[in-house]
Amino acid sequence: MSTTQKPFFLFCMLLLICNFAPAQPTLKLQTTTLTLRTIAQDLVVPWEILWGPDNWVWMTERRGNVKRVNPETGEVKQLLNIEDCYEQSESGLLGMVLHPNFETTPHVFLVYTYLDNGIKERCVRYTYNESTQKLNDPFVLIEGIKGNTTHDGSRLLILPDLTLLMTTGDAQDQPSAQNKDALTGKFLRMNLDGSIPSDNPFNNLTYSFGHRNAQGMVLASNGKLYSSEHGPNNDDELNIIEMGKNYGWPDVHGFCNGVIEEAFCEANDVAEPIKAWTPTLAVAGIDYYDHPAIPEWQNSILLTTLKESDFRVLHLNEAGDSVVQEEIYLNQDLGRLRDVCVAPDGRIFLAVTNRDGRGSPKAGDDRIVELKNDEETNIEEISAFNFTLFPNPNNGIFTFSWESSSSMTNYQLHIVDIYGKEIYKYEGKDSNLPINLTTFPSGMFFLQVQQNQKVWTSKVVIH
Repeated sequence: MSTTQKPFFLFCMLLLICNFAPAQPTLKLQTTTLTLRTIAQDLVVPWEILWGPDNWVWMTERRGNVKRVNPETGEVKQLLNIEDCYEQSESGLLGMVLHPNFETTPHVFLVYTYLDNGIKERCVRYTYNESTQKLNDPFVLIEGIKGNTTHDGSRLLILPDLTLLMTTGDAQDQPSAQNKDALTGKFLRMNLDGSIPSDNPFNNLTYSFGHRNAQGMVLASNGKLYSSEHGPNNDDELNIIEMGKNYGWPDVHGFCNGVIEEAFCEANDVAEPIKAWTPTLAVAGIDYYDHPAIPEWQNSILLTTLKESDFRVLHLNEAGDSVVQEEIYLNQDLGRLRDVCVAPDGRIFLAVTNRDGRGSPKAGDDRIVELKNDEETNIEEISAFNFTLFPNPNNGIFTFSWESSSSMTNYQLHIVDIYGKEIYKYEGKDSNLPINLTTFPSGMFFLQVQQNQKVWTSKVVIH
């Protein structure tokens, strides 16, 4: 081959490589295209994933591991292995939640099963040491909850009043779900030291009862608490959870639509689901989506399923009390989907769990994948928008300043709490905007800036 031929040959080879390189998987929506990217793989039964204040994805694995995953590089760091965690079938390390004021109170709450004359379940608070990147100093909030190899729940959520919600399954003891004094088949509410809040409805830990096995929970920015719950062979449910309510199990499956069920519902003021599925999907983790990054999915519940191995978008009505449309994506594409979380910039992360004893590793290994609108997070466009927050952290009074490489145009600024609830909004051109949030409690918040269909985010810490 002559010297003059080599550049042309190399050009042809590059052209062939570009033409035949596999395309990045995408989801085509009405006006938006989402790319699908694996950020971590070769995991072992990831159960809970959530977005951390360090901009990493925090994760539990059912065998007792707590890990952090860098969504940009895929780096995985192990924070904890719980030696007495007992895993069999559906039991093991399950739910996790971080303290909403994590910057000043770095507490991590976990639920796992252990052996003590049978399977039991406990909720433990750990403290994160940033220098060692480990979880230390376990403090037991509650333990001795009856467990089983199946029907153990358990999701965790911290409410705005800084009380902790914990879901428990019926542990295959169905009548216990209707017993307000039993800890199984419930939503339990406790203070962050494990004590009973004075305004709990039954003077014990029970917040709501009549649950079979709730494995999804999210407090949406509309103020409603949603939960997904496994049915038997029928009637998986999506519920709105209210304090003191009875959700019917085991006497009612799904809606109050049978003669015996109708009588029980009337006599016991049973709260019906806003949606039910028969045959069951094995509904799992949920999150609420209301971000402009994917406009088609705003005001929706995002739902993962195990048996059906798909990802569902449940569009809500304006009041948030009804599902008006259901869309199905990734049907059998990845295998069993265990959980979902939404980042402040609108990206979506999914936990894939094919090694949980009921899936098939042939469907793909256990991993975390990212769904995002590339147009919404274009790096070149982000670099054209430079803003500062000063001071940050602050006492609730700070200034948002920005400059643009282009002429000044309108922008929208939103500040939301960790649950996605909007607490501040501004629209205009002010390049030096004073903000006062002193009427809100201390904690971590997320600032979102929107301009020309683009979104930028930053953390705001109030002491």
